[in-house]
Amino acid sequence: MTTLPSVILHAGKEISLKRFHPWVFSGAIKKIEGEVQEGDIVAVYSNRREFLGTGHYQPGSIAVRIFSFEEVEPNYDFWRSRVQKAVEYRRQQGFLDNPNTDVYRLIFAEGDQLPGMIIDIYGNTAVLQAHNVGMFHVRQHIAQALMEVYDGKLTAVYDKSAETLPAKGPVQGQNGYLFGDTPVPHVVTENGNKFLVDWVTGQKTGFFIDQRENRDLLAHYAPGKTVLNTFCYTGGFSIYALNAGAKAVHSVDVSKKAIDLTNQNAELNQGQDRHEAYAVDTFEFLKGKEGLYDLIILDPPAFAKSQKVRHNALMGYKRLNAEAIQKIKPGGILFTFSCSGVVDKYLFQSTVMAAAIEAGRNVKVMHHLSQPADHPVSIFHPEGEYLKGLVLYVE
Repeated sequence: MTTLPSVILHAGKEISLKRFHPWVFSGAIKKIEGEVQEGDIVAVYSNRREFLGTGHYQPGSIAVRIFSFEEVEPNYDFWRSRVQKAVEYRRQQGFLDNPNTDVYRLIFAEGDQLPGMIIDIYGNTAVLQAHNVGMFHVRQHIAQALMEVYDGKLTAVYDKSAETLPAKGPVQGQNGYLFGDTPVPHVVTENGNKFLVDWVTGQKTGFFIDQRENRDLLAHYAPGKTVLNTFCYTGGFSIYALNAGAKAVHSVDVSKKAIDLTNQNAELNQGQDRHEAYAVDTFEFLKGKEGLYDLIILDPPAFAKSQKVRHNALMGYKRLNAEAIQKIKPGGILFTFSCSGVVDKYLFQSTVMAAAIEAGRNVKVMHHLSQPADHPVSIFHPEGEYLKGLVLYVE
């Protein structure tokens, strides 16, 4: 019997854990035996004292996030084994020692049995973000494991947890290097395209890695097209379009800093002569732009981060897509996305359908899009599928 604090569930609440779903909701808990603080490791038991899993405790709706369904000793060797498995999974995908793509996600929370931990690889540097206190407590172990498992091929690990830790939690992170030091912005390669990444001051870990395969698909349709990339951030879709031979590319983002980096990326890829960038709100930019674009990308930030604001977010998605469908040239192609976890792919498609009805144009679905394999979705945790997208042909 483990000496960890024990979380005892109400009768019948063990079913989801027996199906290996890694979340224990607060309402399922009958009692807690032993002293427990946010971030502590706990053992979870059924009402009949049957062991169910080991995880991190935190106050809130999701009270325990399970990182093992076995009784384990969560020491350095345990965390190293988790990192090793994640590396081997990415090796199968061809990411390690790939000169054509040296930016990828190594740890994707529940998808890699490390709930609350995100790690992205940028060349020889790993950038980690702990989203809960439990993972923040073990970040040094995980960073050390990264350095060992990569066997000298990583030279730096940067901790960027300050933005992702709970605002009212017991610890406040301070961003900084746990190992080494890499000057930013840093040049990375994705499918042969060059990008400057600034993980110190940029959004998330510095780059939206999850759109890699969707950017590659866009390149197939971009040659000769006039392209509008909205919510462009640092210009991921824009650079793919330019390098694929787009006639002209316009990038739009409300952040001037993002636009500055987009322009630098266009210059880095020698596409600045066909590129224009605008630091302006997307809805404002779309006014009066009827019939100018053959290809439009809508990749907004998460409009909904909780169920409470989901309805308002859906109205935002509908308005945005209706505007783009109305404005695009006949025979144009629209790439549209949602990264809101509380909006599933069926609800998103229904919302886009409502936008097409409002726009009054015939629309065909060409592709259903999602996140790439380095953002794995555990079959036991379908909530891990957060990115959904459609490629539409607008007559």
